[in-house]
Amino acid sequence: MRFSNKALVVSALISGIAFSCEQKRSPFDVSPAESMDPSRLEEPYPEVQLPEGIDMESPIWKGIDLSPKPPVVPVSANEQKKSFVLHPGYQIDPVLSEPQIKEPAAIQFDGNGRMYVLELRTYMQDLDANGELLPTSQISRWEDLDDDGVYETGTVFLDSLVFPRYVVPFGPNSILSMESNEDHVYKYTDTDGDGQADKKELFASGLGRSGNVEHQTSFLTWTLDNWMYSTYNSKRIRWTPSGVVIQEPSGNPWGQWGVTQDNYGQQWFQDGAGGVPQGFQFPIVYGNFNVKGGLKEGFREPFSLVKLFDFQPGMQEAKPDGSLRNVTGAAGNDVFRGDRLPSDLVGQYIYGEPVGRIIRRIETEKVEGLSYLQNVYREEKSEFIQSTDPLFRPVDMATAPDGTLYIVDMYRGIIQEGEWTQDGSYLRTKIQQYQMDDVIGNGRIWRLSYEGMPRNTEKPRMYDQTSAELVKHLEHPNGWWRDMAQQIMVMRQDKSIAPALEEMAKNSENELARIHAIWTLEGLGELKAEMVQSLVNDSSPKIQMQAMRAGETLYKYGNKSLAELYREGTKDPDVDVALQALLSAYILNIDEVESLIQTTMKSNPANGIQVIGAQLLEKMEEAKKAANTKFAPEEQALFVQGKSIFDSYCSTCHGPKGLGSPAGEGKLIAPAFSGSPRIQGHPEYAVKTLLHGLTGDIEGKMYEGVMIAMNSNDDKYIASVISYIRNDFGNNGSFVTPEFVAKIRQETADKEGMYTYEELSAGIPKALTAMDTWKATASSTALRGVGSTRDASYAFSFKGWKTDSNQEAGMWFQVELPEAKILTEVQFDSGNEEFPVEYQVMVSNDGTEWTAVTKEVGIPGVNSSSWDASEAFRYLKIQTTQGGDKAWFMKNLTLFARLL
Repeated sequence: MRFSNKALVVSALISGIAFSCEQKRSPFDVSPAESMDPSRLEEPYPEVQLPEGIDMESPIWKGIDLSPKPPVVPVSANEQKKSFVLHPGYQIDPVLSEPQIKEPAAIQFDGNGRMYVLELRTYMQDLDANGELLPTSQISRWEDLDDDGVYETGTVFLDSLVFPRYVVPFGPNSILSMESNEDHVYKYTDTDGDGQADKKELFASGLGRSGNVEHQTSFLTWTLDNWMYSTYNSKRIRWTPSGVVIQEPSGNPWGQWGVTQDNYGQQWFQDGAGGVPQGFQFPIVYGNFNVKGGLKEGFREPFSLVKLFDFQPGMQEAKPDGSLRNVTGAAGNDVFRGDRLPSDLVGQYIYGEPVGRIIRRIETEKVEGLSYLQNVYREEKSEFIQSTDPLFRPVDMATAPDGTLYIVDMYRGIIQEGEWTQDGSYLRTKIQQYQMDDVIGNGRIWRLSYEGMPRNTEKPRMYDQTSAELVKHLEHPNGWWRDMAQQIMVMRQDKSIAPALEEMAKNSENELARIHAIWTLEGLGELKAEMVQSLVNDSSPKIQMQAMRAGETLYKYGNKSLAELYREGTKDPDVDVALQALLSAYILNIDEVESLIQTTMKSNPANGIQVIGAQLLEKMEEAKKAANTKFAPEEQALFVQGKSIFDSYCSTCHGPKGLGSPAGEGKLIAPAFSGSPRIQGHPEYAVKTLLHGLTGDIEGKMYEGVMIAMNSNDDKYIASVISYIRNDFGNNGSFVTPEFVAKIRQETADKEGMYTYEELSAGIPKALTAMDTWKATASSTALRGVGSTRDASYAFSFKGWKTDSNQEAGMWFQVELPEAKILTEVQFDSGNEEFPVEYQVMVSNDGTEWTAVTKEVGIPGVNSSSWDASEAFRYLKIQTTQGGDKAWFMKNLTLFARLL
């Protein structure tokens, strides 16, 4: 079964759905003649045509050699293996390659050790990136069934994807993924065991972005603290038994392609264009920190063995020998945490620099609480892994279940996206000189091993094991086993294992097992304040710090007694512990935290305390200023009043941080607001709830408390509370006006008693998720980017749709639904300039006879139009009624409908 926002026949381009690649001949011995057209290799080699208007004296071009060169030729994986330069004892072997996979960009292993491969089959198939957003990419799944170390059996788990951003194993036979230019993360499940996903469910929204495919969200990653992080998003999300209902703001990860963590839950983000790691000082939830010299002198210099002068910055970044002078691109990352490579590699950061054809190994020096990074082989003027093959393109790394390190090699000619290979560019000229644009459709995955340390041949079977059996894996020497066992236990929510986890957290001789036990308890909702208090006094600084971090959850749920724990922690003689206490106190905003930071800085001269303390104070001052400018004056007034009411009354049940107050036995007094799709959805839900109350279960979950009617309060009171909860706790919703409350109050004046959730939700307008079965058409559609098509359905995504000329009266955009809906509202974002001057919304049941339901004047940004409706329609049309001097643009188009 195929899932795609672009249901095109081009999915036929994908070769096969499920297949077994068992064969007697090694798949790694394909000859160059079989992998490319041999006629390309015949001399004479073509002359390079220099673009017109080039200044040969500019630093980019000066000294460039444009003489004819032999083309770069792809070789078999076994032949490529000879090109690697490794340090003594290390060896590298292919485990999977073309033709079984093509254009691999990332890998992940599920709880049973199966390897998922993200295949970006449309990436740079020519110099102009034509077809980049065609729905022909896929996610395949692979197994080594005969235990020979080669993944010979595979299936296309999910196909017809538009440049997917990541693959995240998420339970038995399920993954999470998101396509480019989209805002929704979906969970895909194979329900019948045939190796192909046949069920698609919305997992989370609000994590996407549009634009160049290199600059979109990637690598959604579950980390030690039970939160999920991705690149570019300045927030983290969390799965709960009720779904993804919690999100919190964080610092800006700045990463581009890669998110990983170390044994202690420190996240690392890989900056692509910058070519360096990001976010490595402290967990990103505490914000961004600038540490002078964090990257030591000389860090940016790569030591490459490929000397083709073929990098985007041109000759100005070339060493005399033709190799790269400064890192200019990076992709994929891993903190190695396995047990089948030398112990001195454990805990070190590994990432690829595909422009330089190298893999770098980073050592971290911790000085007075701050981290400083350097290339391990800097003094030797070398790298962890080098290759003389110009097609070696390392784009991802992963600690594997077998204890070794796996490397994803896209093995291709072009690694930079089309924006940097345009006509007239230096890079395009060099690519053509070596005919590298012809080398596409390949890809290899390598295993790095070490002499005398054979891979672990035990196959994980975590999905088949009991929760009690999974607890034992927390003591495994391979961090992958610990991470996956923790995730599965948290997702199962089997609280019967809490006693065993408590015993491990308190008494295990394995420090890493204790840490995972602490966080598994936290994820199960079974971490007790008494345990946190005890562990903060542990002899191990690492345990103390993890207890403080985990204790933040209890504080957020209302246990304010832990504030003293953080105050005392700032006095600890261990600077790392003191810094953690300071960061926790800051993020929790405990009483008089500003004074606490200042006092700590006066008493502790450690550089880390001084540098981070000063920046925390700056952040607090900036936050005060931002609070006064974030909202319009009338919105600010509602927000302030709403916060006062919430803190005084609502927080008792809903928790001071909007996470719900615990009621014992894993229950909450009232639902969480943070990240709640009900609170951030249509405001009518919250208004009706406050006016008339709510009783019974909510989506099958019972709460100890009952939401009583608040209709004795005036409209401004109701509007302010709802506006506040829709715009705090990591939420970002529209404000609710007193006029809107008055309208709903009047419409529901005859309501007797409280609502039940089923009664309430049935009548609330709900945002409809755009599906493949929707048909979008328009009077005119402009091309939206290099290699794309004139597709009106882009209006539902971040990419957006617009007319191919300036506005004229009568231009239209139409949606045909597979079945009639009681449509009540439409919203779309037109940006700041290309909004419709004036428009009307019409509905129809046959696409011929139309009824106008509303007429609006367009505005910059989000346009919204609603109307009273009781009849269902299949067609909706938005039509301009005036002309203008700009095109008409729409993105994130959303239709709302009542389900009655």
